[in-house]
Amino acid sequence: MPVKFPAPSQGGERWSRRASAAAQDYATGIAGAAGTWQPAAAAAAGSYATGVQEAIAGGRFQKGIAAAGDAKWQQASSTLGPSRFSQGVTARQPEYERGVTAIWQKAASVQLPARGPRGSEGNYQRAVAMGKAMRQAKM
Repeated sequence: MPVKFPAPSQGGERWSRRASAAAQDYATGIAGAAGTWQPAAAAAAGSYATGVQEAIAGGRFQKGIAAAGDAKWQQASSTLGPSRFSQGVTARQPEYERGVTAIWQKAASVQLPARGPRGSEGNYQRAVAMGKAMRQAKM
């Protein structure tokens, strides 16, 4: 006897309705998980590496890109992105500032060679010096 499933549209509507009503459960779950994510994630480093290698070997990245196509990300980005973008930027300003502080400090400490005439080799060396400093700050 075949298994009966609801139509995808019925399942999708039910999922959306119930998940949308679960905002408080979401917040409660986050609060209850405090302090457990970091050690669990660190302990899973080997599993993560294995999974990534399996995905690479199986070509899953490329398959996912091909399956999604441009339409999927464009639709989600144009539907959800504009309303969430400025809110996300504002919420993460302190994190951005923490993230760039070391890089900006490193950039300010770089001793660049003197600027030369347009197109001179010395000007390229200025870019190389800054590029190396930025890479060192990031690592």
